[in-house]
Amino acid sequence: MASPVTVALLTLPQSTAATLFGVFDVLASVRRDWSLLHGRGPLPSPFRPLLVSEDGLPLETANGVRITPHCSYAACPEPDVVVVADLMVAPGETASGFASAVEWLRGCHARGATLASACSGAVLLAQTGLLEGLDATSHWAYCDWLRRAYPGTRWHADRGLVSAGPAQRILMAGSGVSWHLLALALVARHAGPEEAMHVARINLMDLQAASPVAYASLTHGSRAADPVIAHCQQWASQHYAQESPVARMAELSRLAERTFKRRFAAATGMAPIEYVHHVRLEEAKQLLESGDSPVEAVALDVGYSDTSFFTRLFRRKVGMTPAHYRQRFGRLARQLEADTGASIARHS
Repeated sequence: MASPVTVALLTLPQSTAATLFGVFDVLASVRRDWSLLHGRGPLPSPFRPLLVSEDGLPLETANGVRITPHCSYAACPEPDVVVVADLMVAPGETASGFASAVEWLRGCHARGATLASACSGAVLLAQTGLLEGLDATSHWAYCDWLRRAYPGTRWHADRGLVSAGPAQRILMAGSGVSWHLLALALVARHAGPEEAMHVARINLMDLQAASPVAYASLTHGSRAADPVIAHCQQWASQHYAQESPVARMAELSRLAERTFKRRFAAATGMAPIEYVHHVRLEEAKQLLESGDSPVEAVALDVGYSDTSFFTRLFRRKVGMTPAHYRQRFGRLARQLEADTGASIARHS
């Protein structure tokens, strides 16, 4: 019998326990659960997942879950795969205290291991320098900052899964529960596509999910530290539908328009008109979710007299047309509203 595939799940105080244990459970379930459900008794998984930390001692993760790792970096059997699950660090926050983890990741990769990340775990993986010149992905809220911090990497917020590097030994999942795709990719790569499909069918994992960009808040992130620009952002949040919004913000800032544009980009990471588009499209998403107004009316409400331009822009930024967005998320919003109403009725 072949040796099990050793998968080290990097365990840090900033880790989110749900993803750590989610990947652990999926890998441990391969073959075992499908065989069990078909009356043949459990079979051993071809994977050996291990929770690994710097010293192997119990630690408390970001959400207060206490975890006892299986071993330390030094005592860990040579891993075939190392997974960096999502981390509770804010976009742009200095991710300090990871020096030993970065060194260990580099060493594992140099000895032949595949490095994988889920969601914001890309923040740590990027620190290894191994993503330079490669395609990569992360949670939609982190990609703008990662583009600025690591410009030599091609960041794709719209991709749920990216495989890159020599021998495809970098594997990255994007937003939220895209870790499902990461786990399935590892199963398919090391145990075969049939086993991956068994896992997907048992756990009802959706392989045809919408692009992560469709779920993104286009105006995510905090207000600019520059008080003048922050004031302009606040104005845009209330007056986004007005004509010539960039010129109006420049007037509000009392800066020359060229100076204003340069200062706005430095503070927010995007041009003023791009920011206005983001605000308008985020409002359009809310209108499409909550109402039945024609797309033309929604476009006009948020400041676009040209419906064709609005539709093209929406599709480019959100990953689907306004009509498709309404179909998918309007139904979800109505279902959530119905469920909430039913819950209130049951408890009244």
